Amino acid sequence: MLIIGENIHIISPEVKDIIAARDVAGIQRLALAQVNGGAAMLDLNIGPQKKQGVEIMEWLVPAVQEVVDVPISFDTTNIEAVRTGLGLAKQKGMVNSTSAEPERLERMPQVAAEYGARLIALMMGSGGIPMTAEERVAVAIESLIPRAMEVGIPMEDLFLDPLAMTVSGCQEYCPPAVEAIRYVKMGMDPAPMTTIGLSNVSNTCVPANRSLLNRVYLVMLMSVGLDSAIADSLDEALMETIRIVDERDDSSAAGSLLLTLYDRTAAGEELEPSDVDMSEPEQVDIWKTVQVLMNKIIYTDSYLRD
Repeated sequence: MLIIGENIHIISPEVKDIIAARDVAGIQRLALAQVNGGAAMLDLNIGPQKKQGVEIMEWLVPAVQEVVDVPISFDTTNIEAVRTGLGLAKQKGMVNSTSAEPERLERMPQVAAEYGARLIALMMGSGGIPMTAEERVAVAIESLIPRAMEVGIPMEDLFLDPLAMTVSGCQEYCPPAVEAIRYVKMGMDPAPMTTIGLSNVSNTCVPANRSLLNRVYLVMLMSVGLDSAIADSLDEALMETIRIVDERDDSSAAGSLLLTLYDRTAAGEELEPSDVDMSEPEQVDIWKTVQVLMNKIIYTDSYLRD
């Protein structure tokens, strides 16, 4: 599981201030912390930055690469800033992202191909995020994959993203993202790679609930073949969950149920009440979280206390 560190993101007030002040020590501290936490790639999300995008990349990329030796994902709609970042990258970079919207589909894959970079392709077009897994996969088959092939991007460098949506108001979109990954990995030959912006599933939820939502959803996604996630490598519980799955460690109550969830989801089955020891609080919390993510009970910020 490739973890792409999400924490250098302009939406963060801390990151916004660091970039505005061109605080080298501050940005390097964030980069090092993520890599030390387990990120094998870093996403640099600077937002649109229509006026200063190139200048920011000229400062940001060397500062980050001075202290970490990992590939970089360039996350901005400013195409010249993307070009600048890719040109400065010491390792094979990633373009984050294109979609099937005509302008983005025309420009972003071409830039990735020019620099031999990886490309994240969102399974959405001009009409927004499709509701069903089938509709998302259709976007990939009809638009994203043909365009990648046209410009010469190999399937191992194309990362399809089915788009995680928050359980706070959009939880009906959560199961289709899992099924879209399943279809891509089982129904395509050769299959592209896959990724997801994991923390989106808990966006706007209370902080106390976010890690549990993220890591339970990740287990479900891993079970159907997810290759990577843009995620918080500073979340020790999340990184421990990845270890539990990778090592099949069922020594804890939580780990045992997470592995059962993994196996059932991989088989196209659902977690059952009989799988859960209701005397174990951690297992009960996981059970409730699965019900939310499967859109069987409505999410509220107090759902773990209900």
